Amino acid sequence: MPQLLTRHTVFYLVIVGTLVFSLLALMHHGAWWVAAVVCLWLSLLGVYDLNQTRHAIRRNYPVIGNLRYFFEFIRPEIRQYFIESDKDELPFSRAERSLVYQRAKHDIDKRPFGTQNDVYGNNYEWINHSMNPVHIDNSNFRITVGGPDCGKPYSLSVFNISAMSFGALSGNAVRALNKGAQMGQFAHDTGEGGISLYHLEHGGDLIWNIGSGYFGCRDAAGNFSEEEFVKRATHDNVKMIEIKLSQGAKPGHGGMLPGAKVTAEIARARGIPVGQDCNSPARHSAFGTPAELLEFIARLRRLSGGKPVGFKLCIGHPWEWFGIAKAMLKTGITPDFIVVDGAEGGTGAAPIEFVDHVGTPLREGLRLVHNTLVGIGLRDRIKLGASGKIISAFDMARTMALGADWCNSARGFMFAVGCIQAQACHTGACPTGVATQDPKRQKALVVEDKSVRVQQFHDNTLKALAELLGAAGLRHPTELRPHHIARRISSSEVKVLSALFPDLEPGEILDGKFRQTIFRVAWPMARDDSFDPAYSLSAALSGNKANAKEHAQ
Repeated sequence: MPQLLTRHTVFYLVIVGTLVFSLLALMHHGAWWVAAVVCLWLSLLGVYDLNQTRHAIRRNYPVIGNLRYFFEFIRPEIRQYFIESDKDELPFSRAERSLVYQRAKHDIDKRPFGTQNDVYGNNYEWINHSMNPVHIDNSNFRITVGGPDCGKPYSLSVFNISAMSFGALSGNAVRALNKGAQMGQFAHDTGEGGISLYHLEHGGDLIWNIGSGYFGCRDAAGNFSEEEFVKRATHDNVKMIEIKLSQGAKPGHGGMLPGAKVTAEIARARGIPVGQDCNSPARHSAFGTPAELLEFIARLRRLSGGKPVGFKLCIGHPWEWFGIAKAMLKTGITPDFIVVDGAEGGTGAAPIEFVDHVGTPLREGLRLVHNTLVGIGLRDRIKLGASGKIISAFDMARTMALGADWCNSARGFMFAVGCIQAQACHTGACPTGVATQDPKRQKALVVEDKSVRVQQFHDNTLKALAELLGAAGLRHPTELRPHHIARRISSSEVKVLSALFPDLEPGEILDGKFRQTIFRVAWPMARDDSFDPAYSLSAALSGNKANAKEHAQ
């Protein structure tokens, strides 16, 4: 009730004002009628706000919520002088958010009067166009995920909803995302919070994300349960299974959902008791070495009936990733896919130091994984996904040029369902009903309206990607290479990404060439039987490997 009073305070005040000023006007006549009419008009506006379905913030904040749209209306004239500029990143700029809103609403996303970017500023990037552009009729770009050991490969869109759990998102937000995915025929990653009823209600394709808490596939002690896994993995809606090793928001860090927030719905989805603290450990208990991880992948693939199984990670110590690569070579087991998450990603609350200073950014992490797989001759068996502040078609083109087969977006689709970047996700007081479990707040998010916006954001982004590809003389995102994207290094220097992120040759690592320092130093440190290095980094850099091994013993 206190929250309702806070959200509806202005609405209640104008209703009271209507009665008070009307009474005063009847008693004293004169100018009180003007105030009474104004309050009556605002009261009627509030009633309309509560019943309209397009704007969640107006449903949650009748009357006062209209100020947001008023300031949007006057933005071109005064906002650049007094409020946020289009290019301020908080963490997404107004221009980026507006692009999503326009595509989600199917509005014109064209900009008059030229670019707002500083084309001579450091780090400005562009895609080089062709003198022989092509026209692409079908922008429904897809790839097939499933290696040689996969019995049920999946035709995946190149643009999908990234991992966001029910519990972090409201039930209505999950409904809207999944219904939009179903209408647009793309995939919806569940996040590690398990498969809720909201994920299944509209029949959208799911990528089941399994974290260290094994939510939805755990026993009473929190360990992995084959029986519970099979119940959900064999569901028709589940198309792929993703083991979450780490995420960009807080790599190497576990999580705790306080018991007070563990509702009956959350408990049902996660397979945990209602009202008890819910712990997500920092590491998995089902495996402890690179080889055991791959054996776990093969086990899940078998139990699921042959569906694609892979893992998601944010790159940390390179020798740990190299240990997984070595284990692939030794065991002959390969994942069907790998999703690389960048340190710039994140839709949940995380400690500030983790948000700002832990994990490898997407471009470097993705390039390392791609080059490693090329260098060991396994790139053609394993598809690569990528996530981390991917909003626009150009973001996708750049990411796919660096090696991704497809892209995931979390916050982009959050904007599509109405998020305004209030950054109140961890408080439960989300003004648009996206990131809250408050039933009154999330009721403002109307699934029928927002699901259409989800689909339209997806479809219009792919249409924009098709236009970029056509301008570059390409017909499919798989044709993108690093040399198609250029970056300004300084006012007098420009380099294509192939010069900044050089390619490895197929099989180069197996041949022991190690032309790049990171492979020369960290590949020999990696072990397939442990995530610990074979010897210390300082020893690797000094070349004194024997002494390092003796010291470790």
